[in-house]
Amino acid sequence: MHSEVLEGLHHNPKTLPSKYFYDEQGSRLFDRITELEPYYLTRTEMAIMAAGVEEMVAMMGPNCLVVEYGSGSSLKTRILLDHLPRPAAYVPVDISTRHLLQAARELAERYPGLPVHPVAADYTGEIDLPRLAVPADKVVVYFPGSTIGNFTPGEAEGFLRRMARIAGQGGGILIGVDLKKDPDVLHMAYNDAQGVTAAFNKNILTHINRVVPATFDLDAFSHRAVYNAEAGRIEMYLISRTDQCVTVGGTPVPFRKGEAVLTEYSYKYSLAEFAALAESAGLETAHVWTDPDAFFSVQYLRVTGS
Repeated sequence: MHSEVLEGLHHNPKTLPSKYFYDEQGSRLFDRITELEPYYLTRTEMAIMAAGVEEMVAMMGPNCLVVEYGSGSSLKTRILLDHLPRPAAYVPVDISTRHLLQAARELAERYPGLPVHPVAADYTGEIDLPRLAVPADKVVVYFPGSTIGNFTPGEAEGFLRRMARIAGQGGGILIGVDLKKDPDVLHMAYNDAQGVTAAFNKNILTHINRVVPATFDLDAFSHRAVYNAEAGRIEMYLISRTDQCVTVGGTPVPFRKGEAVLTEYSYKYSLAEFAALAESAGLETAHVWTDPDAFFSVQYLRVTGS
């Protein structure tokens, strides 16, 4: 974390790695965000999952190993596991270890016949799957939410390729993809009046303060999220409210009043744009499920190996 944070803070503009949102407190705050009225993403995706789950599990098939990236509380996963015929095992992968283990224990209790193998790891890197007692017929990587949008298109292509290697020939990726829509809807979703998203954004500073350590004053930064229509993405920032100097692992880092620190991109795609991105990563878009307003999509991508 020390080296990655310092590297980002020496960019112009300054950046922080969004994966460090997700310590235990960050995971709890994100769970709260998903319950907010303006945050359409989670409830819309849940509705798509509930409506299309029979088709989804039919494509995944029996004796399937489900590997979930960024599993969090695994709430959406339960929709799959309630319908998936004889799953071989479930492997949740998350960077927030305590949150991961708690969710894994709850799932193991809910599905007593299902082998649950939690992996505490940064899923943006290479992942080693645990050895199963009985080999699976197929591997499907489940990547819900809109987290694929946190990568630039070039990064997303590379990430999809890594997921495809995990799934292997004949395997698949079941993925959530947020779609382009009215910018006002997006603005409200990322700037809630209750300030939960602001607290989530600032929590990255709390995490860095504790681990590196650093001396960020949360009150000296404010939250801002804007939609960049030309790039097709939400951009989330922390804005320095004053001229200040923060010490990061013993290294002084100056901030000017009004200076922005980029903490997250969230790209929004048209269906055609994402199909082209998937194809460039050696994946075939086998099926797409959307809501009536076409706000969000869940897509099944098949590994073609090209």
